[in-house]
Amino acid sequence: MTSNETIWRATVLTLFPEMFPGPLGVSLAGKALASGLWALEARDIRDSATDRHRSVDDTPAGGGPGMVLRADVLAAAIDAADAVPDCVKDRPRLLMSPRGRPLTQSRVMELAAGLGPLIVCGRFEGVDQRVIAGRALEEVSIGDYVLSGGEIAALALIDACVRLLPGVMGKLASGADESFSDGLLEYPQYTRPQEFEGQPIPEILLSGDHAKVAAWRQAEAEALTRAKRPDLWAIKVNQKRPKSTTDG
Repeated sequence: MTSNETIWRATVLTLFPEMFPGPLGVSLAGKALASGLWALEARDIRDSATDRHRSVDDTPAGGGPGMVLRADVLAAAIDAADAVPDCVKDRPRLLMSPRGRPLTQSRVMELAAGLGPLIVCGRFEGVDQRVIAGRALEEVSIGDYVLSGGEIAALALIDACVRLLPGVMGKLASGADESFSDGLLEYPQYTRPQEFEGQPIPEILLSGDHAKVAAWRQAEAEALTRAKRPDLWAIKVNQKRPKSTTDG
């Protein structure tokens, strides 16, 4: 293994490489990128086009509106990215797509624990299904809505991963004690001033009793999850239930 392979590296295939690093070039992710804690490569899909117009799309088979990214061009772009020296072998290949499996914190943690994915950013009406199957692309969604392309979704995914990399956040607890880390939404946060527009900081948070503070935060996290995300709460409740057994 080379030294380059030990760094978490995201390779993005896009028609708009100028969109990267974008917001990933500032704040925690930007500082970590500049210091070499992770790496980013944005590759132009058009570089794999074979005609003088650098065409990457064509009309949908069977008719319909819009255009579809061609399988041959995108497959060539993926293969070229995988042929780069020191490329991580068998890395996850992701396609940002509204029809993909919703991105969760647990999946983010899995991706952050590896050496980085290859991320395809779709455009137009989508991607030819044959390249999705032929290059084993894992479709990932960041929500039930449609964006102009996969770039913004890719930025969100990369940011979620990078903040979990060793050395990026100041305190290791920052990544563990937050929303979704235990299947719950995060408890409410407070800081100075002690009173704001007639609303004081909850007295228990100023008590100095760490056990009571922890219990209060747990209760608040559970209450918020029940109220705002009943779907998550249902999963949490089911996880706590003892598995039924039958006598053989």
